[in-house]
Amino acid sequence: MSPTVTPFSELLRRRSRSAAAPAAWTGGAHDLLAGECDVADYADLLGQYAVVYDALERAAERMADHPVAAPFVTTQLTRMPAIRADLEYLVGPDWSELCCPTPATTAYVRRLCAVAATSPGAFVAHHYTRYLGDLTGGPTLARLLEDRFGFDTNGVLFTIFDQVADPAAFEDTYRAQLDAAPWSDAEREAVLAEVDLAAGLDRALVASVRRPGAGDDRAAALLPA
Repeated sequence: MSPTVTPFSELLRRRSRSAAAPAAWTGGAHDLLAGECDVADYADLLGQYAVVYDALERAAERMADHPVAAPFVTTQLTRMPAIRADLEYLVGPDWSELCCPTPATTAYVRRLCAVAATSPGAFVAHHYTRYLGDLTGGPTLARLLEDRFGFDTNGVLFTIFDQVADPAAFEDTYRAQLDAAPWSDAEREAVLAEVDLAAGLDRALVASVRRPGAGDDRAAALLPA
């Protein structure tokens, strides 16, 4: 009897669960919003993510024609228009001028710019970490924001994937694409390692919003020398 081979998507799911990723809005961010934060704190957090998603979606544009990365690139997941609309509602039309990235956010974006626009494996690792977290944790976050701040649609557009009719089916397709990607064992290990790194960068970002400076040293320490 031949040994059972665990699909890569399952290995990634197990690794990401232990690393608290997919991280977007389901881990530290959820804890922050469930604590003693106000609308300004939430707007600050969303402003930090605006910088991250802008970098990630620019990387997606560059990866859209890559034979390995292209299957994961879809406008169904694009978050920047919703983030912009939420921040205009929460902060005003000049939100981008008022958003000051923390050093932890800058470290996160520096990593994205260094690897996600050039390495298909690294791109998929960051794409998986952010977007599957959004898709899974979005409804929970929306309810939390609605209960805490009285938001209805404005302010929670980021959490609404109106282009994804069936999130469960979408996730199944995404995981099938992970399994079909033609990576070697070494390349798969690199993807797993990048998911760990992405989760750590996310935690540092949230910590830097919770208490400015708190996540900065952690984010710097995560990055390769």
